[in-house]
Amino acid sequence: MNKTLITFLFACLFFGFYACKTAPKNIPHYTISKEFKSDTLTTLDVHIANRMNTAQLMLIAGKLKTDSAQIKNLAVHFLLPGNTDLSAGSNSYYASIKYLADTQVKSTDSLKDDNGNALRLQLFGLDSAKAQVLLSREPVVITGKNVLGRFVDDYSKTVIIPFKDPTDTRGQLFVIELNDKGDIVSSTVPEKKIEDGIEKWMVDKNGDYITIKDSVLAQFPSDGLGLPFNSIKTGI
Repeated sequence: MNKTLITFLFACLFFGFYACKTAPKNIPHYTISKEFKSDTLTTLDVHIANRMNTAQLMLIAGKLKTDSAQIKNLAVHFLLPGNTDLSAGSNSYYASIKYLADTQVKSTDSLKDDNGNALRLQLFGLDSAKAQVLLSREPVVITGKNVLGRFVDDYSKTVIIPFKDPTDTRGQLFVIELNDKGDIVSSTVPEKKIEDGIEKWMVDKNGDYITIKDSVLAQFPSDGLGLPFNSIKTGI
């Protein structure tokens, strides 16, 4: 074979291999808002712009792991727009990823990032397709009403729709909750209270309440010390 041709083919193979090895990953945009440290774990709160699949979440986690190589025990909490860093809920975020030490890896742990680091992923929220089904529901009861938003509750797998009736001189708030079939699973007319300049809507006799501000619906337990157990942005 001609030496020039051999050299050309070798160069093509070399640069092709190099390009494959160094091809940049399309890592979704994210921002880090909080870092929590304990004796055994460092947790990062990471805000993402929309609902993501497992592969996208793992790309972000892999980047964080590489950039934080000094952190041995790393966990990542992914928050959607509207989710809050501090809450009274145990799972008030979209998903979590925890990196595993060699001694923690079980036979069921098959996920690894691009660098071969074993991790465990929990997806608490709905995927984009299921969320869109909920957001598309148009119950007859809201026809002609002033809808204040459509809030997907990832933990109850429902959509919360608060609205007001323009013909109601009392200015009452009506709140319905629908499942993915479009059935109304709850209907509430909460009582309005103003406390410390905050407009609260009491949803039950125990003192649980919601607030709606800046397109975000927050759900508060009566004993949550002012922290929401869930916080949701409309349309996400």
